[in-house]
Amino acid sequence: MCQNPGMPSLPVNFGLLPDVQSAYATSRIVVLPVPFERTVSYGRGTAGGPAAILRASQSMELYDEELRFEPAGIGIATLPPFLPEAFDLAAAMDELETECRRHLEAGKFLLTLGGEHSLTIAPVRAAKRVHADIGVIQFDAHADLRDEFEGTIYSHAAVMRRVADEGLPTLPIGIRSLSAPEAEFAHEAGVPIVWGHELAELDDERFDRLLAALPEKVYLTFDIDYFDPSLVPATGTPEPGGGAWYPTLRLLSRIFETKQVVAMDLVELAPIGGQPSSDFVAAKLAYKCLGYFARRSLA
Repeated sequence: MCQNPGMPSLPVNFGLLPDVQSAYATSRIVVLPVPFERTVSYGRGTAGGPAAILRASQSMELYDEELRFEPAGIGIATLPPFLPEAFDLAAAMDELETECRRHLEAGKFLLTLGGEHSLTIAPVRAAKRVHADIGVIQFDAHADLRDEFEGTIYSHAAVMRRVADEGLPTLPIGIRSLSAPEAEFAHEAGVPIVWGHELAELDDERFDRLLAALPEKVYLTFDIDYFDPSLVPATGTPEPGGGAWYPTLRLLSRIFETKQVVAMDLVELAPIGGQPSSDFVAAKLAYKCLGYFARRSLA
């Protein structure tokens, strides 16, 4: 593990929590910042995402008005930033997988903060090794099902194809940008995509059927470009027509109610200087998910 000397130093921890709520030994949740950015193909800046999310989280109120308690009470430990040392992308993902697996085997709920979406394959593989039978739920504007992109199979545009290579069932939500080969692969593989234009009319009955088709344990990957760019402009590849805030929370709440979410990541925030709104959306989204996890843990 190494830290990038060109990156600004990260804030102390998620939520600016006191030691009693952020000690690793007693925290149920672990936040792993991974400022990884090697295969971005349009806008850059995702390496600054983890620091921006942590910084914004320190100005959040920790009481959740929907859940009526403070999710931080179950403990949220923040780890030092992790960057793989290997130049080779396959070896780099192996390094990150080892790091993620260490925390999952310790019984922690792992929230990985990216960084670009390519990193997702590492914590997914770690979750598969620890929990065996899992599914993957993807919130995203892009299918990310290319077999390779710009010369590498570990591109951010190919990450869900690598998940498919693991033999894991997936549920992509919010997709509105893909190539013809990706569409063909999704059709042939029977991937049950919830398209972006379907989000506004996605009813509970259909969503519950889609969730029921997945294993009991799931991994959640959330690419922030899932949201409409009017809500989150700070991402490298924005796409119009994305998700809105409260309908998305309804879906996330249902996922955490009906499935055992074992780990998650939040990726592709590319902060814009002087415009912190996207950073706060990402931080609040992360905390809402941790709140839904805490609700199930305390039930």
